[in-house]
Amino acid sequence: MRMLVLLPVVLLPALRLPHATEPRDRAVRAVRAVVANDNRATAGTVRGDTLSARFTVQLAKWAPEGEHHRQVEVAAFTEDGKAPMIPAPLLRVRTGTVLKVLVRNALTDSTLKMVGLWSHPYTSADTVRIAPGAEHEFVFTAGAPGTYLYGARIGYQRGAIGDQERETALGAFVVDSAGPVPPDRVFVMNIWSDSTGNALTINGFSWPGTERIQATRGDTLRWRFINATGRPHPMHLHGFYFSLLSKGDARGDTAYAPGQRIDEVTDRMRNMSTLSMQWTPNRPGNWLFHCHIAYHVVPEAAQLAAPDSTHDETHSPNADEHMRGLILGINVAPRRGDRGERRTGARVMRLNVLEREPRPDKRRRMEYTLDDAPAAATWHAGGPTLVLQQGQPTDITVVNHLHEATSVHWHGIELESYSDGVAGWSGADGKVAGMIAPHDSFVAHLSLPRPGTFMYHTHLGDLAQLTAGLYGAIIVLPKGEKFDAARDHVYLASADGPEDLPTLRVNGDSTPQAPLEMRVGETHRIRMIDINPAIDMRWILQRDSTTVTWQPLAKDGADLPLAKRVPTTANVRVTPGETRDVLFTPTVAGEYKLRVTADPSLPGWTQRVIVRP
Repeated sequence: MRMLVLLPVVLLPALRLPHATEPRDRAVRAVRAVVANDNRATAGTVRGDTLSARFTVQLAKWAPEGEHHRQVEVAAFTEDGKAPMIPAPLLRVRTGTVLKVLVRNALTDSTLKMVGLWSHPYTSADTVRIAPGAEHEFVFTAGAPGTYLYGARIGYQRGAIGDQERETALGAFVVDSAGPVPPDRVFVMNIWSDSTGNALTINGFSWPGTERIQATRGDTLRWRFINATGRPHPMHLHGFYFSLLSKGDARGDTAYAPGQRIDEVTDRMRNMSTLSMQWTPNRPGNWLFHCHIAYHVVPEAAQLAAPDSTHDETHSPNADEHMRGLILGINVAPRRGDRGERRTGARVMRLNVLEREPRPDKRRRMEYTLDDAPAAATWHAGGPTLVLQQGQPTDITVVNHLHEATSVHWHGIELESYSDGVAGWSGADGKVAGMIAPHDSFVAHLSLPRPGTFMYHTHLGDLAQLTAGLYGAIIVLPKGEKFDAARDHVYLASADGPEDLPTLRVNGDSTPQAPLEMRVGETHRIRMIDINPAIDMRWILQRDSTTVTWQPLAKDGADLPLAKRVPTTANVRVTPGETRDVLFTPTVAGEYKLRVTADPSLPGWTQRVIVRP
């Protein structure tokens, strides 16, 4: 697989290459090395009710994968008397604090477009720009408590094929309430790219250099995450749900009351946005929190490699080798006296991983099948929908018939770490799961504590294996309930290849299925799953040209709070790694159409829905 030079060009959401004529930010010779900022200490000096800070934006040398790897020249914030930092130095104060922040632009050919250094919520349309060699002092009072971002945007031209990204001079601005503040951690994502490579980082490092978060089973973890990049990132937590406490951006932060909070495993962070979250790991082991855009976590996301080098991650059992980019590792230790899970009466299933005849264009075809189902005569993208029962221990033996290694991640499922499916990482007590070698097998133990809509997919060689067909849906039914295919409909969207505009497949097909039959007054459940490697999809239900309404029910397998289950327009975005469930009860007979599309202005994949009286 070609790296870096080719990959960013072939898919729009991936990192892109600059035009050869683009100006570079090499204003002065970079002589200072960047220090990765772990966002534990605030910048500036506090006297009374005032925080004062003096910053310079200058070029510096940055090694996002560690000091022994390649360095690049970037623009970075430097606090007077300290080393340059990526992310920018943390600003953290209590509400009502006066801030005096002086920013000097030491770049000679780039103007700083400043964001975030103002009182919140922010409503003014004014933009502060600092010319090369100039400085500006920001004086304001910290407003509403929340998580914000601040800094300078430099040299990013959104929308052009030749974009370069210089989003390294941005960081976190946290305003705490006047009362007690529970302990938390702050994480900032930054991006840098040009024709020689990419750097996608969390608190200044790319995996495997990112911090390993240490926790103990039962701890309450509170995180503030800042997406200081020009791209959206669907952030996914393995093995657990997190509660969304707030979302915002440089202008404001919306806190959710307890009855409004959503439990989820994947959250789409739009560009230049923030979130705060809380979660409790109730099982020990190694876990991940990462971007679910495949192009941001594969080896090609690394900027250290030469443009003509190649990776074959399916032959490296080391998680440090087959993953890169926007990934945090979490090590959860057991509490004293913890005992392992007791499993009795497990249901047994056997999932085969097969390679089919290649396509006419030589692209590979892969497939999941179940032992108790006859093999189809022809290849079918996507595996069978696994219908499981809540609380029924289920052991799934994955048998690898490929000529390369693979692994299976049970996405959204709360399970033991060893079965989570990240080769070279998942496990506990020194026992780490490896990749599933060719002609070998692995038994995944699923406990299934809750009903809902989930998915399973490869977690190795993600781009090649995922777009070749290694994914499928999981439905966990409440205890004692049977699956009713006449009123319960699963729609899994995927991409048929890593091109700029890949062929959209829904339930493994690029063409619609037979019309869906409904009756007036019947309630139908529609389960929506996006396992596209990079693109958000929309599900839209219309009668004639009018978009109807439906009732949101669940997200990522967790029921929504009652306040979120109000009827809404039947047009919902689902991001990669996310599932959503809705209920639809037609009140008018006629012909409807259900569209799945990346762009509402395009037809996409459309299924007819016939509603009879």
